[in-house]
Amino acid sequence: MHENDHDRYDLLVVGSANADLVIGVERRPAPGETVLGSDLVVHPGGKGGNQAVAAARLGAVTALLARVGDDAHGRLLLESQRAAGVDTSGVLVGGAPTGVALITVDPSGDNSIVVSPGANARLTPEDIRGAGDLFGAARVVSVQLEIPLETVAEVAGAMSPGTRLVLNPSPPAPLPDHVLAACDPLVVNEHEARYILGEAAGTTPEEWARALLELGPQSVVVTLGAAGALVADSRRADVVRVPSPEVEAVDTTGAGDAFTAALAWRLGLGEELTDAAAFAVRVGAAAVTRQGAQASFPTAEEASAL
Repeated sequence: MHENDHDRYDLLVVGSANADLVIGVERRPAPGETVLGSDLVVHPGGKGGNQAVAAARLGAVTALLARVGDDAHGRLLLESQRAAGVDTSGVLVGGAPTGVALITVDPSGDNSIVVSPGANARLTPEDIRGAGDLFGAARVVSVQLEIPLETVAEVAGAMSPGTRLVLNPSPPAPLPDHVLAACDPLVVNEHEARYILGEAAGTTPEEWARALLELGPQSVVVTLGAAGALVADSRRADVVRVPSPEVEAVDTTGAGDAFTAALAWRLGLGEELTDAAAFAVRVGAAAVTRQGAQASFPTAEEASAL
């Protein structure tokens, strides 16, 4: 798939692409200690890459704007995007090694992660300015914070009229006012909500949602894991809870990325925020029932079956 096959993209994801290097350990090593682990497993990951694959698997016409290294990990990531049906014409190659997450997982499922941003840290505002065709063709643009903040700010300024910006501030960092004002919605989990609100956080998710709205975004979605999500819109007075179907959670990796991708796609189709969130909650729930991030992402049929 190349740009000229599509006048429009349902979703343009601007973000990170990482190789996740995972090793199981009985316990994490102390300083100076060596422990033996399981065989190395390499998964395609990164929040941007995850969102793009999740959206494409649901049936969205999806493009990814990201940067990878000219190396084996970069080729793996490009291949996994293409296999899912993502348009990779916006993926830039070179400038640094592909981003890597080094992940150790203990028997209880707790993980410790070291992230080397690599090429993700070299996705620049100039790269965004050079991708005007992609922005002009996108109904919705989704961005996260695993790329430089100045690049995220450039994305907020690059939106064409009528294009909707969905931002998941993960990992959380202070956001400029003009970026917050462009968010429709700002998508946060409990940890990210508390980070952004600081002392003013309040105690209930409803209070977080209202307080976040006051910071300037057009709308806010708070994800609550197994409890579903909460939706608040500056154009309406109410805060609405969206329950999640009950599932047996196996691995929550990437579930938030699947949720956000599904939400962004449905908003681009013209759905109301509450309806889009109800669909996205099912997609996130389906994703936690399988191991891995991208490997666990459902088709639209599988999500609707919940």
